[in-house]
Amino acid sequence: MTDGNLPNIKKWVVLYPVYINSKKTIAEGRRISATKACENPTCAEISDCCSHLKLPFAIEIDKAYPRDFMQIGRVRVLLKKEDGTFYNPSIPTRKQLMLRVAELVPRHPMRTKKQEPASTSGAGSTKPGKGGKKKR
Repeated sequence: MTDGNLPNIKKWVVLYPVYINSKKTIAEGRRISATKACENPTCAEISDCCSHLKLPFAIEIDKAYPRDFMQIGRVRVLLKKEDGTFYNPSIPTRKQLMLRVAELVPRHPMRTKKQEPASTSGAGSTKPGKGGKKKR
């Protein structure tokens, strides 16, 4: 993507992974219902979903969510073209964007591969230490 033909990135919609994380509460920053949200989404998964939905996006790795600054990374998404028409007519609002991305993340290729071993993690004997940490 080049800056020449796209508008200023500061005007794009911000999508933090927290917004669609079913593990978070509303107070912690979730913005859609827990039933529609997905479990611990990553910036990479969100950006892949945006490209699948044919929306221009930019990942900002150096940015953190203010309420939980350990949550690093966010995705900027452009919903409208210069002339005001939508890149994807089925996604006119940021709320709709969050719902669609949350719907797609569980079907992400990285997720579907990871799911099998994750479901049989009884004791976690493969590696010692904290099991909750996610690899980036």
